[in-house]
Amino acid sequence: MTIFGSHYRTAYSLWIFFVSLDVNIWEVECTSVAEVDRHLEMGVQMLAKGQLHDALSHFHAAIDGDPSNYLSYYRRATVYLALGRSRPGLQDLDEVVTLKPDFTAARAQRSGVLLKLGRLEEAHIDLENVLRRDPTHEEANRLYTMIEPLKREILEAYSSIRTSRHQHAISLLKNIIEHCPWDASLRELRVEAYQAVGDVMNAIADMRVTTKLIQDNTQGFLRLSKLYYQIGDVEQGLSEIRECLKLDPDHKECFQFYKKIKKINRLNSDAQEYINNKQYEECVTSARKITKEEKEVEDVQFLAFDKLCQCQVHTEPNEAVKFCQKALNIKEEARLYCEMAEAHIADEMFDEAVNDFQKALNIDENLQRAKEGLEKAQKLKKQASKRDYYKILGVKRTANKREITKAYRALAQKWHPDHFDGEEKKKAEKMFIDIAAAKEVLTDEEMRSKFDNGEDPLDPEQQQGGPGGHGFNPFQHFQFHQGGFPGGGFHGGGFKFHFN
Repeated sequence: MTIFGSHYRTAYSLWIFFVSLDVNIWEVECTSVAEVDRHLEMGVQMLAKGQLHDALSHFHAAIDGDPSNYLSYYRRATVYLALGRSRPGLQDLDEVVTLKPDFTAARAQRSGVLLKLGRLEEAHIDLENVLRRDPTHEEANRLYTMIEPLKREILEAYSSIRTSRHQHAISLLKNIIEHCPWDASLRELRVEAYQAVGDVMNAIADMRVTTKLIQDNTQGFLRLSKLYYQIGDVEQGLSEIRECLKLDPDHKECFQFYKKIKKINRLNSDAQEYINNKQYEECVTSARKITKEEKEVEDVQFLAFDKLCQCQVHTEPNEAVKFCQKALNIKEEARLYCEMAEAHIADEMFDEAVNDFQKALNIDENLQRAKEGLEKAQKLKKQASKRDYYKILGVKRTANKREITKAYRALAQKWHPDHFDGEEKKKAEKMFIDIAAAKEVLTDEEMRSKFDNGEDPLDPEQQQGGPGGHGFNPFQHFQFHQGGFPGGGFHGGGFKFHFN
């Protein structure tokens, strides 16, 4: 009895346990169904409000709760497509059709996605299935009539590329891509056509789309980088090739091009930095290295010619003119005509400078630099018939203060009036004063700037006095004393000039 009672109690306990377990399972199932319905309802509400990401979260939860509910997949596909995410949207529609093959709305929607992806044969099959079930389906009929014309246009577009009728191909592909915007192969075909007609910017726009349409598109990033390089945008090209290497660090083609474009970009950046710091010799060195690295792509060569044009204005003006012209042969920019005009001014070719500034204004009539430059060149041309302090000292307009001082000392020694007699002494006295005046102007930053802009700061006709309201005063540089004065002075007119 005791043993029987013991077994009885054990069996009864197990029965109670299993019963309670069944009840709990039933309660969980009821709760799960209710929860799924709640997520579906909330997802629909979010979708209606346009809160797509919130709607997506609820549909994710609904599918996790019940993976067999085709409506959850259908609604999530709708959100994916609204977000432009065709790949997961199509996967959900495939799942819907698998779970419920007779769901016409899903097949109709899938046919539209397939058409946008350029998968016309598959779209054709779905549309036929829909129209068999519902011959009056308006959207299915509209899409069905588009399939065959699109196929013919695509074949013609490929044929046009093969026969070098690129502009015709571009025209055809414009219409095709409007209907099949998610077909990466069609955009790649149009990139080829755009490149053939020299429209690199539109080629870049299409190529960028393909990097989003194709997952892990290393070749797309490589091609995009080369397109940017082709137009001389080496910095952006470097950015794109890095995207390729992020996807595949061992990609041989991307790595080779990365090394090349990185070097060009560094040299170009260095040259610009040298310009900013007025280190013109270093700028020339960096720019010349670019010309050695790139001998084919014109827009990359332009980067070097442009820098050489700008920098050699300050070092070798005649070389600057040559490189300015090379840059202009690639891109005719008003700025480059101004640079070339400055080089002509440095070589005292004022007529040529006037012409270059005028060419700049012909391109951009509002360019202030060209307006001011033209006025300056005209003044310098007029000034050239008068006293030229650079010519007096025999230095270039690009000479620095050390070179000016050195030339001044040599000429002051040569024309010291104590070395001359009679009429020659008078000439020497005049030369000596002119030399001092030249040194005065060219070693003073403000006065030299005025002279370089066509104004003589020591000419009373142009200036009401020099700096501080006074013209050049030779007495500031020479002391006049009655009688003798030791220390290398010279006598003239009863006075003794002594140079300080």
